[in-house]
Parts: sequence; C-alpha cells; structure tokens
Amino acid sequence: MQGTKYVLVTGGVVSGLGKGVTASSIGVLLKNCGYRVTSIKIDPYLNADAGTMSPFEHGEVFVLDDGGEADLDLGNYERFLDITLTRDSNITTGKIYQAVIERERRGDYLGKTVQVVPHITDAIQDWIQRVAAQPVDGKAGVPHVCVIELGGTVGDIESAPFVEALRQFCIRVGDNNICNVHVSLVPVIGVVGEQKTKPTQHSVQVLRSLGITPTFLACRSSYPLEDSVRSKLALFCNVPTANVLSLHDVSNIWRVPLLMQEQGAHQLLCAKLGLTEANKLDLTSWKVNLADRWDSLTDPVKITLIGKYTNLSDAYLSVIKSLQHACMEARVKLELEWVEAASLEPESKESDLTLYDASWRKLVEADGILVPGGFGSRGVEGKILAANYARINKKPYLGICLGMQIAVIEYVRNVLGLTEANSTEFAPATPHPAVVFMPEISTTHKGGTMRLGARRTVLQTMSCMSAKLYQQDQYIDERHRHRYEVNPDLVPKLEEAGMHFVGRDETGERMEILELVNQPADHPYYVAAQFHPEFKSRPGKPSPLFLGFILAASKRLDSYLRWVITPQDSRRRRLRPRISKQCSASYIQGYRVHTSLNVSLTVVNVSYVQKSIFL
Repeated sequence: MQGTKYVLVTGGVVSGLGKGVTASSIGVLLKNCGYRVTSIKIDPYLNADAGTMSPFEHGEVFVLDDGGEADLDLGNYERFLDITLTRDSNITTGKIYQAVIERERRGDYLGKTVQVVPHITDAIQDWIQRVAAQPVDGKAGVPHVCVIELGGTVGDIESAPFVEALRQFCIRVGDNNICNVHVSLVPVIGVVGEQKTKPTQHSVQVLRSLGITPTFLACRSSYPLEDSVRSKLALFCNVPTANVLSLHDVSNIWRVPLLMQEQGAHQLLCAKLGLTEANKLDLTSWKVNLADRWDSLTDPVKITLIGKYTNLSDAYLSVIKSLQHACMEARVKLELEWVEAASLEPESKESDLTLYDASWRKLVEADGILVPGGFGSRGVEGKILAANYARINKKPYLGICLGMQIAVIEYVRNVLGLTEANSTEFAPATPHPAVVFMPEISTTHKGGTMRLGARRTVLQTMSCMSAKLYQQDQYIDERHRHRYEVNPDLVPKLEEAGMHFVGRDETGERMEILELVNQPADHPYYVAAQFHPEFKSRPGKPSPLFLGFILAASKRLDSYLRWVITPQDSRRRRLRPRISKQCSASYIQGYRVHTSLNVSLTVVNVSYVQKSIFL
C-alpha cells in the first residue's frame, strides 16, 4: 500500500448525531483489519482550542499527553483505538488563522494578498497531511489510514473554509485514496411512524453543492432502516444501496462497530480505498469483552457524582466512560446518580426542600461518592459536605483534581480545626489557605496557561493503595489540568493527622495523590488525585483509581487486592505470583512484567482472572 488513505466523516441535518462514535467505529473496523489508524478532529470555531470553553458550551475539555486541550471526540478516538493523539490532532479555525497570520507577519507569502483561498485552504490541507503522517500507536512509520471528522453541520457558515479545503484535498490525494461518510438523521414522525428521508436528501444536496459527493450514508434512526427507505436514499442521494448504512439505536456504543460489520462496511471501505485486508477483520474479542459484557452485567453498584455541570452529561464524559470501564472489569452494573453540588448546601434547603432532601438521599444511598474536577465557587460548599459525609460514614470516595482539593479543605476544617480554611480560588483572603495558586501560572491569561498534560507522580511508599492498584513501585504518569495546588505548608500537619500524600511530583513539593490512613481507621477507600486519571482509561484497561473505587463500592476490593502482587520496600527482591487453587490455569493468560531502574517484578494480570475469585 502506498501513501496514507483518508476517511472523511461529515454530518448533516442536526449536530449531536454521533459523528465521533461513527468515526471511532470506522477506525475500529480498519484497525482490526490490521491497519494502523490515526484520527483528526476539525472544529470550525474560532477558539484556538477548547481550553477556555465552558462545559455547557461544548462538553468536557479532553486533555492530551502533550498538554493539548481538545474536543471530547478525541477522547472517543483514544478510547476506541487505544492510541495517543497530540494537540495537532484537533484543528480549529483559530489555530489555522493564527498559523497563517504568523506566516504573513514573517513575510513568508512574499507580499501576496493573503486570502481564504488559497492560503487558508492550503494551510488546512498541509496540516492534515502533516498530522496524518505522525504515528500515534507507539510504533514507527506512517499510519495507513487517517479518519477525519468535520465538526458541526454541513452548510454552517463557519465550516465553509474547511469544506472547501476538503474538496480540494480530495483532488490532492486522489479519489482512490479518500472517501466520505456522511452522517445524517432519518427521523420518525410519531403520528404515522414513517421514516422520513427528506432531511438527509437536503443535507446531501448541500454537501454536493459544495463539491463533495458522499461515498457512504450513515443514517441515524431510532430503529433499523426499512429496505424501501434505504433504496429511496440511494436513489436520491446518488450512492449505491449497499453504501447506505443503518446506524440505529443500540444498547451500548460498543455495538456500533459490530453494527457496521454486519452491513459489510469494512469490506466496502477497504474496496473504495484499495485496501486488501478486509477479510482479516475479527471483532470477536470486542464483542465478547465489551459489547456483550456490558449488557450482561446485573449486580448493581450505585455511584453518586457530585458536580456543577450535571445538566449536561458530556461535561463529564471521560469520567462516565472510566466508571463504565471499571464496572466491566469488576463485573458490576453501573447505576449513576447525579447530584448538583449546590443542592446539598443549607441554602438549598430553604429555597427547594424537595430537591435538598432528594440530593441528600442519593448521597446516603450511594455505594460510592465521586467528586470530579471543575472551576468556580458555585457548589463548592456542597462538595465539601459530600466529602465530609463520605469520610465520616466510611463511604468509598474518589476525588479528582478539584475533588482532591475539596477533600483537603474538608480535612483542614474538620480535623485540624481551622474552620475558615478554603482555597484562594474561592476565598482569596482566607486566613487558612488549604489550596493555593501555583506560582508559575499566569494571572492574566487563561488559555493554555494551566499545568497541563502528562506529568510524573512519584510514589512515596510501596504499601499504599495507589501502588497496589497501579501495580507500580516508583512512579506513574497521568494527565493534569489545574491552576491550584495543595498548600505545601500544611502538608506536615495533614500527614500527622492521618491524611497521607502518597504521591508527589518529582520535586516533592506538589501533592498528587492523597489517601486517608486513620480517619477513621477502617475506611474502605478514600483516595483523591490532583491529576485526571479518567483521560487514560481504556476499555479493558480501566484507570486503576477508578477500578479501586468501583471495587470498594461493590465490596470487592479486599478480594481483588489479595490477588495482586505489588512491590515491597525490599526493592531488589524478585516477586512471583501467588495463584489460588480456585483460579484455574485456563483463566490466567499471562503475566505482566514491570521493570523500573533495578526493580524487577512479576504480577498477576487480574484482567484475566475468573470473576468468582473477586466475589
């Protein structure tokens, strides 16, 4: 195969149809045919990146290893394809115009008038080809296929330069090297129950008027497309009937690649792009370990998430996916309850007693309490009350970023007795700053100025919960996104009082992971991290902190830990797995070997251990 092939995914009629999941599913098909796949997301907004956008505007901000703040669809790509993308994998209007203007200021255009065509459109095409050639799977060499998703809806005024650039790009790379999958809505009119094709017809008409002819239609509908509807769409949209794919509602998103496989999408894609390995596709593991497993879970675990963006679940998309990954590994069914943090505060009791009571009831009935990241003072006191409840009542607690800072503030107030303690983010004049602004962070610029991306956390002891869950003995690497940190001046007092910071940065001054040691002594799980473990969680490879949280919430953590061999303080000793007689050799498919400096150890890969031993 010569050169990179491209799959362009566009959307019509309305936004939010699932272009990201469709693009990711196409990647899964091609990857499981044996091809190396990378992805690019185009967002036509003027922002340079998603970093300064409210979660209510665009969902969560997904953070990459290199510190890029990107659209949440890049999280879908990474999770589905198990790849590591870069900030350049997310193209925005702001990035393109910024790059072109910088070139103009340097004089690179030799006095020419800088215009949308050809300068902006050329910059877009050059960017795509440059990023498509970068490996994202840890292997050397150029990826075989790049899946490009154009955000928004075809016909939007802000996407016009990108559509024109992609029209030109089809000519640049050649028709045999690129295809278009147009995701559109086929609504069902409630009164007559008829699937309507007209919205898709109009959407394709707009796309073709802009110079791009769809190769495939991916039709979103509540139930499978009728044969007559499929034929009608093929006729009026000028695509073969076989290329009209029905992407109807399914029980979980991991069934979308299977749905496309059933319709032969992998064979059609490979034939269009001149790829010859379509017959190698094998999604058996994907079906058994993801799609079927999720639907088969029956033992419930109730997790209450305390947030401030609870009206939009996409604001916590990676957190939700991490909980799902952990539940699949622990073989429990997730029951996620949402609580608006402000509704736990005393003021809410006066203004809306029903909401206040309902919110506290969810907290009391929870098997585990999770406080994720966030910004701003709204709901902070409610989160502090939730952390206090989890600590006192021995409820498994997981705090992420702000959730860790909340746990520290609560502990300083109620254990150290400094009742006015707070974060300088919420109370700049607090007499007892438990959380402070990081000195190196800009106080005037918001975009891209936080502590971002993959950073190293050094474990302070081998006997802590985090070391056991990560199965690491020295350090871990996780992604960060924060401006504030635990006040290092308070750390000695906190540790003396029973809150231990078992993970710190490489300088030892910045707190990364806290664990509760003896307040109370038998707390099942009270762990918080300054980093965001959800960004690196994958199906089949859940985040260790999320897995520990779910296991503790389902009362399976102790059983799990008995099967995990973790490093000891004796660093040169070689450890061997202890395998119970209960555990048949057929369920142990291998060992995972970790080496770090002069440490060599072997551990049981608990992902393959029989379910019954954790019960």
